[in-house]
Amino acid sequence: MPAETSAGKNRAFKDVTCSGATTRGIWNPQGSKPPQINALTPNTKLVTLTIGGNDVGFTGVLATCALVKSSDPDGSPCKKQYTTGKDVLGERINTVEGRVREALTDIRRRSPDAKIIVVGYPALFPDNGAGCAEVPFAKGDFAFLRDTAMKLNRALARRAAAGGTGVSCADTYAPTVGHDMCQSRSRRFIESLTPGAGAMAAHPNGYGHLMMAVAAYDRILKP
Repeated sequence: MPAETSAGKNRAFKDVTCSGATTRGIWNPQGSKPPQINALTPNTKLVTLTIGGNDVGFTGVLATCALVKSSDPDGSPCKKQYTTGKDVLGERINTVEGRVREALTDIRRRSPDAKIIVVGYPALFPDNGAGCAEVPFAKGDFAFLRDTAMKLNRALARRAAAGGTGVSCADTYAPTVGHDMCQSRSRRFIESLTPGAGAMAAHPNGYGHLMMAVAAYDRILKP
């Protein structure tokens, strides 16, 4: 949760983002790091918030999808894993949506004049649902994972839309379509499960971070 505070002519930026953070990290310490919400003051003028993926457990989900591929390479074994009996990931996203609503309410309470930007997630998987040999998932699970990521983005956008004046959502999905983890190394913005040097698996690389920053900045500039 990066925040900008201005007092008179002085401006200060606080970056309290933390790898692996969940929505609980907004209000609770994460290791030695204090709650992210503590960075806010009545003088804060801008807050950006990217949260939810770790609550859904995407890292574990991707590991599971890779593990179960061999049981049905042409089917959707990972989807079955998470939807048989109940929609596990859908329930997690519903929980995230509620916590983001609470976070936005608390941010507004602490920083009543702040512009708040909820930053969505990029296109990790092919938008057309097609798979690729480099990413070890069953063919049908690419569409399942795409749909799950889009469901999370819709939840974040709903919360931003319901947040009132000064709250909006930065769409980082649309500008990254066609640059997912299945694309060539020269084209992708999202690394595959075997990432290039200096990058993390299933995370934006340098180009991906740049495109997300541009999308967020464009949203910040809009009234």
